[in-house]
Amino acid sequence: MLNQVAAAFDRQDYQTAARLLRLLLQQSPNHPGVQFYAARLHEVSGETRAAEQIYRRLLKETTNPKVAIQARQGLQRLQAATQERRQEAIAEAKSDPLNTGAAFLVLEPISGAIRPSAVRNFARIMKLDPYTAQLHLPSRGWRLYRVDSAAEIQVYGQELQQDGIPAFWVTLAAIAKIRVFRVLHFKTADPQPTIVCQNEADQLGSLTFDWSEVTRRIEGRLPIFEDVVDLDARNRLKRKEQTQDYAQICDLHLPGRNCILRICDTAYQFQQGIPFQPNQPDSNQSKKVKRLQVTNRINWNNLLGFLDLHLAEIPLWADFTPFAETALDPLALVDGFNAYIGLLRKAESNWDPAFHLYSSLVFLHKKEN
Repeated sequence: MLNQVAAAFDRQDYQTAARLLRLLLQQSPNHPGVQFYAARLHEVSGETRAAEQIYRRLLKETTNPKVAIQARQGLQRLQAATQERRQEAIAEAKSDPLNTGAAFLVLEPISGAIRPSAVRNFARIMKLDPYTAQLHLPSRGWRLYRVDSAAEIQVYGQELQQDGIPAFWVTLAAIAKIRVFRVLHFKTADPQPTIVCQNEADQLGSLTFDWSEVTRRIEGRLPIFEDVVDLDARNRLKRKEQTQDYAQICDLHLPGRNCILRICDTAYQFQQGIPFQPNQPDSNQSKKVKRLQVTNRINWNNLLGFLDLHLAEIPLWADFTPFAETALDPLALVDGFNAYIGLLRKAESNWDPAFHLYSSLVFLHKKEN
């Protein structure tokens, strides 16, 4: 009867093949040949997931060389068909004027009972072995997985979402539309805060807003590097780069105005504007002198306390560092990505654009949800 099934497939008589297979699956459900043709029937019916599962199981378990070769060929056909559909989807996505330039594909954390199936699906979509897929899928925090053309990123992102893998993507063009104002100091705090700030072109101005307009707060640390001389294992002098200090940075999101207010401890003018120290409401000369004597860290902590007081109810995002570690290398492939931070560095560092990317991803992703 198996020969009759094979003949039915050869003449593309799938109705007869299905009828015969129902009988064979009742009589010999575990026979490798029967399992192979069951997978073929799934394949020609468009049930690619079921077909793939059987083909992979046969490759792993069968001792029949002919069936193993047929199963491998079946997997190759499925992969070729998937790639063809993907290329067609990418070509269609490229026709959308919104899908121009680069885009960022971000994986969201996934854990618990659904993680094993997510790993298998991720490995299949991205053509990875299971171990590598397991390493790439985050269990905590976001991971910047890929930077590519907007059309390709959209297609891959949609495939991931369809298979239950939490992911999203943002275009470089969408990030470029967000306004960024670097805060120099708070001029007033109540009833409406007013800031003195610089825009993207370093033009000086002021902005007044309501505390209720702030929907999220993003905090992070940017390492400041220095070159030092050290001895290697053979007591020879060598130069190496090490972290000297950290710049503290905080973003306030105002989605209603499509802008980010960016505060950095190295640029904030603590000697101007309203004071943040407890029990120092006055601004007389002696207290100004005292403010000059406190450390930058104390100043920064007092500023954060001031923000805590006025923004106690809004979400705080502080998982920047683990995200940055996944973003440093991919960002090297992106041209024209301005960080709008303005740290004085001896050499450019991708830590700065990584923070701007992280904050912008939160801004756009949460704005949509």
